[in-house]
Amino acid sequence: MSEQRIAFVTGASRGIGRAIATRLAAEGRHVVLCSRSQAPLNDLKAEIESSTGASASVCACDISDPAALAKAIEDTVSDHGRLDILVNNAGITRDNLLLRMSDEEWDDVISTNLRSVFVACRAAARPMMKGRFGRIVNIASTSGLVGNAGQANYAASKSALTGFTKTVARELGSKGVTANVVAPGFIATDMTKDLPENVVDSVKAMVAVKRLGEPADIASAVAYVTSDDAGFLTGQTITVDGGMTMC
Repeated sequence: MSEQRIAFVTGASRGIGRAIATRLAAEGRHVVLCSRSQAPLNDLKAEIESSTGASASVCACDISDPAALAKAIEDTVSDHGRLDILVNNAGITRDNLLLRMSDEEWDDVISTNLRSVFVACRAAARPMMKGRFGRIVNIASTSGLVGNAGQANYAASKSALTGFTKTVARELGSKGVTANVVAPGFIATDMTKDLPENVVDSVKAMVAVKRLGEPADIASAVAYVTSDDAGFLTGQTITVDGGMTMC
């Protein structure tokens, strides 16, 4: 069996997920790129292999489908003989004010952002424990720490990751498996690119470093949390927001 670390990254086709996958590949991991659409994953695989010399593989999967997601992780273990790193990054928004939010908008976000993390962690736990090494990283949001008007569903899904991740950390820690949350602040991605200029300026004014974050900022945090050096770091929420929510 190869000793190369195997990483599974959801939402890898763009934005933060793409940056995380590329960084982990540059660190020498074989990265399984997971997203709903295969075409952008094929492009990313080719880019990773040409720019880093690392290997990657593609897994087109709808993470809101529990059976499909569990099978994707089981197939990864079957194909590579191990699973060392799981990054639950994929997420959606269905923003609306509380009084206008539909049951469907609530359920879609909870299913994609929270239930998928439970399904993926459950599927990954046994092979990680068997290998006595694992790094689980759940990508949350500062919305889950301080709330955000119009995002009751999104904030709830991201806030819930904190308690869930702490529990996973306690249950799996004795087997060499860590679990942590990385909570990004305002990051320059497709989700934020259409914000009006005055909104962006007001956000920058709240950020200590006076800029929006970049996907690479989150990837750097994930690279450390998933490294061999981070074995004593578990059950923590690492907020990467340029100092916006510090208190």
